[in-house]
Amino acid sequence: MGKKNIEIKGIRDGILVEISSGDWKKREKELLDHIKNNKQFFKGGRLALDVGSHKLKTDRLASLRNALSDQNITLWAVKSSSLVTERTAQNLGLSIRIQQSTAEQQGEFPSSTIEGEEAVFVQRTLRSGHKIKHVGHVIILGDVNPGAEIVAGGNIIVWGRLRGTVHAGAKGDEEAVVCALQLSPTQLRIADKISISPAEDRKVEPEIAQLKDGQVIARNWNSRSG
Repeated sequence: MGKKNIEIKGIRDGILVEISSGDWKKREKELLDHIKNNKQFFKGGRLALDVGSHKLKTDRLASLRNALSDQNITLWAVKSSSLVTERTAQNLGLSIRIQQSTAEQQGEFPSSTIEGEEAVFVQRTLRSGHKIKHVGHVIILGDVNPGAEIVAGGNIIVWGRLRGTVHAGAKGDEEAVVCALQLSPTQLRIADKISISPAEDRKVEPEIAQLKDGQVIARNWNSRSG
């Protein structure tokens, strides 16, 4: 999936997918293929679409909504510069307004497509059997339970308890880090190095794990290097 055609972002109300101009059938297929390849990330999610100037009539948009529903995804909003698409969305009971932060609305943020900085945001607890695999960074707002797995080409940040299996820098990035409010993984790996299981009786505090002298070292977040 080309980053220039489809961008996926986390927003307050779920997931926002921005779709560029071009042949709609191709863009729709790219989106559905990406969702099928990342089922655990999207499953049960609330999706909003920003389709730009694409003119979508009822049959086309309803078909996409049904396809998303088949994947256990709720399409709740469609934003467009096309009045035809806006009317279609309203006729289907979809919102045409997507809440974003004030800074983003005012254009104060740079493009999110900076090379090497792609990330996915998941606002849920990952339970046993869940797996997320992403070429960039992975951010979890929730716990990662034993039996859950995260594989990221970049960093892994968990705003919660990390007790599952994680592999940061999976493509060999030795600068990658793993952060969590409680770092108690079943297995933690950075690049090709695997950590030793931490002591269970140590103090619970936000920690960051990174490579130092060829070993995975976890330390208090406030004492991190750099």
